[in-house]
Amino acid sequence: MDKIVECVPNFSEGKDKSIINAISAAVESVEGVKLLDVDPGADFNRTVYTFVGEPEPILEAAFQAAKVGIS
Repeated sequence: MDKIVECVPNFSEGKDKSIINAISAAVESVEGVKLLDVDPGADFNRTVYTFVGEPEPILEAAFQAAKVGIS
């Protein structure tokens, strides 16, 4: 790896495990990206994801996660 980028998006879903898992799967589906942490917070109904990788794969993983999040 030349450059490593960390991405820490928050999604407004902290209770529905199927949605939380679908977003995780979208991130993990991108080669070169490592999902480090998924922190669901039911009290605030949000989940924080932390993933790392090179810039281009991170951009793709964030895009794939967003597609799941808005569907």
